[in-house]
Amino acid sequence: MTIIETIKKLKSELSGIYPKTEIESFVYIIFEHLLKYSKIDIHTKQNEVLSNEIDEKIQDFVFDLKKHRPIQYIIGNAEFYGLNFLVNQSVLIPRPETEELVELVIRENKHQNVNILDIGTGSGCIAISLVKNINKSIVFAYDISTEAIETAKKNASLNNVCVEFKQVDILNFEQHIFPEFDIIVTNPPYVGMSEKQMMQKNVLNYEPHLALFISDEKPLIFYHRIADFAQQYLKANGKIYFEINEKYGNETKDMLENKLFRNVEIVIDINGKNRFVKAQK
Repeated sequence: MTIIETIKKLKSELSGIYPKTEIESFVYIIFEHLLKYSKIDIHTKQNEVLSNEIDEKIQDFVFDLKKHRPIQYIIGNAEFYGLNFLVNQSVLIPRPETEELVELVIRENKHQNVNILDIGTGSGCIAISLVKNINKSIVFAYDISTEAIETAKKNASLNNVCVEFKQVDILNFEQHIFPEFDIIVTNPPYVGMSEKQMMQKNVLNYEPHLALFISDEKPLIFYHRIADFAQQYLKANGKIYFEINEKYGNETKDMLENKLFRNVEIVIDINGKNRFVKAQK
């Protein structure tokens, strides 16, 4: 089949499952991934006949998309802050909100000589983006998941950066000894179990629940423990940056103030939601 015929078939098969705009984005992602074709290439080469091999791969992708498998997992990578990252079901797909977190940290610390720790690194997208953009930084990244650490190491290699990775259960950090840091940044699990019913199938069925969900009874447990960690290992005047559940902005702010952190501030995201909290020791 030609490119135009394949696209029509793809759109027909996914119609009613996804919005039109999302299907359009799938088309561009698939053709860029398989053939390195841009949007302009797709238009100018629409009568090009695809090989059987490419046609079969596209049909496999459509089959997975019908099962709500995220396109990033299907092609095995995702873009974040202008960089490419390998992703699989052991790590979350990087979110636009987390790009805002990275931008906030970079904007406030761009030209400083700093030791940075990313807690719950997952794919390594935060740590790697920071070391790429804060030239004098030394970046460490911790995660409880062995599989996530392995993926993050591959991403550091892919993006030609050096990050110190370590498997750590931050809820039980007393089992280890750590260096001191100038900055701690984290995007820990913050979706309550009661919020599961509102999650889309592509998230609920495929992304790692370990990195997503937290008990409704203790929604701030990771923030409490990371704040405790920071009390021990964040340098004087060091900074802490949290990505948070919008419902718990004030509670997170109060918790940090009760632990005697200074300059605690809730930061609004591009959608007007309480999405980040920053503070200073």
